[in-house]
Amino acid sequence: MAFRHGGILGDLALALRFFSRLPVPPIPGEEAPFGAPPLPRIAYAVPLAGVVIALVGGAVMIAAHLLGLPPLLACAFAVAALVLATGAFHEDGLADTADGLGGGRDRDHRLAILRDSRIGTFGGCALGLSLLMRVAALEALLSTAGPLRALLALVAAEAGSRVAGLMLLQSLPAARTDGAGASAGVPGPDGIAACMLVGAGVVALCVVPAFGVSATFAALLAPVGAWLFFHRLANRLIGGQTGDVAGATQQVAEIAILTGVLIFV
Repeated sequence: MAFRHGGILGDLALALRFFSRLPVPPIPGEEAPFGAPPLPRIAYAVPLAGVVIALVGGAVMIAAHLLGLPPLLACAFAVAALVLATGAFHEDGLADTADGLGGGRDRDHRLAILRDSRIGTFGGCALGLSLLMRVAALEALLSTAGPLRALLALVAAEAGSRVAGLMLLQSLPAARTDGAGASAGVPGPDGIAACMLVGAGVVALCVVPAFGVSATFAALLAPVGAWLFFHRLANRLIGGQTGDVAGATQQVAEIAILTGVLIFV
């Protein structure tokens, strides 16, 4: 199947180009190769982009494991590969969200902090804790479940967590009208339904055979919990959503999915 504008692989390529730093060439028929993608149309492909990104980190984890490195170091390399593959796209959103929502005195001040690229105390702590928990959860899965099952859990986490981020964008009005999130657009009900269906399918295909039905329910509920938390928090503090808050939602959902699966190992 060839890459073409409007096809499944073409939409996957657009999603990968926006959500990662992986090299994606221009697609035949594409008008603006390096502009913001049409998220309303390609929302269903976002969880699939998460699968590709997870395979990058998973390949590094398994290679390090086969080389005899300790599980902790292998998983640290894996998370580092994920950060490099995405250009710290969602990590940046987490840090900005922690600074803005945690340190702002009012709505305008919080939005101003969200736009500031500098990292403050809240952002540094949130980023450090996120990386620590992702490495710890993955290391526990690798040590107790083995490399293949750990890889499947990582794929489920990367795919399912990206659904939560898009759910936030769709369920709240934009807190501001500029930025990358605004330029890409917001998925409508049909787009988010397709995204949720694909994401749930990936999670089920990965988790059911590797960890069982109970772990699958936990992995499916985890991103919903992350979405609910940030939906209420962002609505109360800034009156809407931003791309940064969507990124923070993805990060927390990823940790929640890995933790939920780990409970049932």
